[in-house]
Amino acid sequence: MTPALEAVDLSAGYNRNPVVRGLNLSVQAGEILALLGPNGAGKTTTIMTLAGVIPPITGTVRLHGMSVRSPLHRRVRDGLAVVTSERTIVRRLTVAENIRLGRGSRNAVLELFPELLPLLRRSAALLSGGEQQMLALGLALASQPRVLLADEISLGLAPLVVQRLMTAIRSAAALGTAVILVEQHAHLALEVADRALVLSRGVIRIEGQTVDLRQDLQKLEHAYLHSDPTPNGSLPASPA
Repeated sequence: MTPALEAVDLSAGYNRNPVVRGLNLSVQAGEILALLGPNGAGKTTTIMTLAGVIPPITGTVRLHGMSVRSPLHRRVRDGLAVVTSERTIVRRLTVAENIRLGRGSRNAVLELFPELLPLLRRSAALLSGGEQQMLALGLALASQPRVLLADEISLGLAPLVVQRLMTAIRSAAALGTAVILVEQHAHLALEVADRALVLSRGVIRIEGQTVDLRQDLQKLEHAYLHSDPTPNGSLPASPA
């Protein structure tokens, strides 16, 4: 089956200095892939390169099986959606005006997050952080994207709000959306995702099914926090 989104031997970074190197990953329709790793591992660089914000240094990004080098707005037209910790909304507009600017219907957004219904006339700038992120994710999912890139969307939010966001993502995947989820909270990501990979210093160190990775969280956490596990292989040995 052709992946919805794929990176092949991808190296990317800034000013021709790679932050990630030799990256190979793919995500299928209806699958959630968690991208884990410590700060500075290259997770956001990976997401921004897959989205077309950062051009790759070497390697290929394939969207729906086709090699792409187009910018973000073109990939959005081809079924890609991106939500980040920055809460991609227009803060000077009301909730209703943000929804009108989106690619989906008002009903679709409010079905996902009915909490926004009494807030439609409120300026987005006056929403809480959780409400802003529900609006941003609702706008993205209402467009029925074929691929969703979610980068640290739980950052700084209350657990109940995070659970609402993750439930919406899981529901979107059940309807066929392919999701790459960047998440600092490894335990949370492993509960939501189907597969996971761990980046450290720009290289994939561990990858596997989350049902397997959950069986030995100590080893996963060791790989997550250290830079010397076995690349692209099995989980490293537990620390002595």
